[in-house]
Amino acid sequence: MLKKLLNHKLQVLVFVFLVALLAVIRNFEAALFYDPFLYFFRIEFATLPLPEFDTLQLFLSLLFRYALNTIVSLGIIYTVFRDVDLVKFSAVLYLIFFILLIFTFFAIIHFSGAENNLALFYVRRFLIQPLFVILFVPAFYYQNRISKK
Repeated sequence: MLKKLLNHKLQVLVFVFLVALLAVIRNFEAALFYDPFLYFFRIEFATLPLPEFDTLQLFLSLLFRYALNTIVSLGIIYTVFRDVDLVKFSAVLYLIFFILLIFTFFAIIHFSGAENNLALFYVRRFLIQPLFVILFVPAFYYQNRISKK
């Protein structure tokens, strides 16, 4: 295993760099993105009314953050698997998930309000965090192992 890692030094370095880039995006989220829900979800939000926000600015900020996380995540997937078709497939999945999640996010906000704060929290979490790469990499790895047998 160690010998394999040493043979793929550049690949490991790129992987570590991309993971660090995801951490940088997360670390500077307050400075990089408009998100009035950052503070809101750090406090006891279950019964509080939603904070005031600009819908267009929030949408654009979520889109920008999701796009940044997606680009870095696609880089991770390419670095690990070296398969362009897999990256294209992942990009389509990311796009589909973004459309579904952003629609759900704003539907919860506009039609449901404060009584569904927990659902809003989890939908927002999938929009702002690179959770899909954590799901995709093991799934693709498993798929590759199965197809090689």
